[in-house]
Amino acid sequence: MPVKVRIPTPLRKLTNNEEVVEVKPGTVGEAILELQSRFPGIKERLIDETGEVRRFVNVYVNEEDIRFLQNQATALKDGDEISIIPAIAGG
Repeated sequence: MPVKVRIPTPLRKLTNNEEVVEVKPGTVGEAILELQSRFPGIKERLIDETGEVRRFVNVYVNEEDIRFLQNQATALKDGDEISIIPAIAGG
């Protein structure tokens, strides 16, 4: 069973408007690399120059923020769901 990645609306132009993309189980970092190989340009929207998840992007595995797990090393198993949530600036 693959891992489902929920693609936020602003990034769907990179995924041919696909809302959910399936990737192989592994780690969050490997999932991002798989997305990049299939949808060039998506990685730089998610990862900064230092290799970290961008400050204004939140990544959740099964509704848990990966910053409180093992970040990109967070393991993914069959049936997990990754949600990519761009932070909304406001005030």
